[in-house]
Amino acid sequence: MEAGHWLARARARESIWREWRHELHAHPELAYEERRTAAFVARQLRSFGLEPIEGLAGTGVVAVLEGRGGDGPMIALRADMDALPVAEANTFAHASREPGKMHACGHDGHTTMLLAAAELLAAEPAFSGSVVFVFQPAEEGGGGARRMVEEGFFERFPVRELYGMHNWPGLPAGQFAVHSGPVMAGTERFRIALRGRGTHAAMPHLGKDVVVAGAALVQALQTVVSRQVDPLQPVVLSVTQFHAGHAFNVIPEEAELAGTVRAFAPELFVRIREELERIGKGVADAFGLSLRVEWDEGYPPTINTAAEAARCAEVAAALVGAQNVRREEPPSMGAEDFAFFLQHRPGAYVWIGNGASEGGCLLHSPHYDFNDEILPLGAAYWAALATHVLAA
Repeated sequence: MEAGHWLARARARESIWREWRHELHAHPELAYEERRTAAFVARQLRSFGLEPIEGLAGTGVVAVLEGRGGDGPMIALRADMDALPVAEANTFAHASREPGKMHACGHDGHTTMLLAAAELLAAEPAFSGSVVFVFQPAEEGGGGARRMVEEGFFERFPVRELYGMHNWPGLPAGQFAVHSGPVMAGTERFRIALRGRGTHAAMPHLGKDVVVAGAALVQALQTVVSRQVDPLQPVVLSVTQFHAGHAFNVIPEEAELAGTVRAFAPELFVRIREELERIGKGVADAFGLSLRVEWDEGYPPTINTAAEAARCAEVAAALVGAQNVRREEPPSMGAEDFAFFLQHRPGAYVWIGNGASEGGCLLHSPHYDFNDEILPLGAAYWAALATHVLAA
C-alpha cells in the first residue's frame, strides 16, 4: 500500500489525534507511574478491536495486530510514555495540570503517533505477519526497555526487528533523519564523595577543605576528554552536581559531586572510568582527603543496523521526498533506552522533524511543546513502514 494512501487517511484524523495528544500532555506521569496514560492507551487500542496486554514492566502496554495476508514475520513499533520532573512554563489550555511534571520531551506525541498508526493499520491490515505496538514506560532514566526485556518481552513477542522514533526540534517539520550506525550515545553516571576535616571558616588551616578540593577536581576532570581521549572520538564528561556545606561560616567535612559520561564506543567507558578515578585519587591525595567513586550503569549506545535503517529511509522518502530525508545528520550525545531492544534484535531509531528550536522549543525545556502538525506524518510513517516491511 502506497505511503500517500496512509498520509491522506492520517490527515483526515488529525483533529482527533490532537485531542488525544493534548489529553496526554495535560496529565503527565513520571517513570513507572504512567497508570493514567496506560489506561488511556489500552482504552484506545480496544476501540480499534485490539486486545491490549497490560502490566509489562509495571505500566507498559503491548498489543499485537495480525495481518490479513497470512503467515509472516513479527515486527515491533515502539513509543515511550513517561514525562519529566519539570515544571511547565507554558500557559496554553493543554498545559500540564500536574505540578512539577511535564511532557518536555514529546513522549505524549510519540504515544499519540503510535496509537494513531494502530488505528490506521487495524482498519486496513494489508500485510503478512504481525505488528507489535509497544508502549514503553520509563525511558527517562528508568530503563523501561531493559525491564521489558528482563521480563520476557522477546519470549512473549518473538519479533524479527524493532523500530523507534523521536521528534527532533531543530529538524524542520516534514523531514526525517535516518542514521546507519550510531544515532544516540551510551551513558554512565558517577558520584564522587570527598571526605576531609571540617572546621571554622575563619580557621581553614585547621581543616581539610573539601570545597576547594572539589573545585579543583571539577577542573581537573575536564582533562579526561581534552587530554586522555582521541579528539576524533565523540565523548562528553559533565559534572552536573556539587553539594557541600550548609552554613556560611563552616568548612564542611564532606562534599559530593555527580555527573554523566557519554560516548558511542563501549570500550571508551572503561578508559574514562580509569582516568576519572586516577585523577580523583590524585586530587584527593594532594589535599589530604579520602575519596569514594560510585558508578551507575546507564544506557548503551543506540546503534541502527544498516538494512533496517535503509528500509526506514525508503519509507520516509516515499512520504516526504528523498531530499527531505537526511542520511548524514550527526548523531546525538543524548541517550535512549531503545538501545536495550537493539542489543537483542536488529532495528532502527529515526528522528522526525519537530520544527524550529528557537524560543524554548528545545527538548527538556519548560517551554517545550510537541508540534501537532507532524502527528499525521508520524502516524503515516509508522503505517507505511509496517506494510513495507511486511509486504503481503
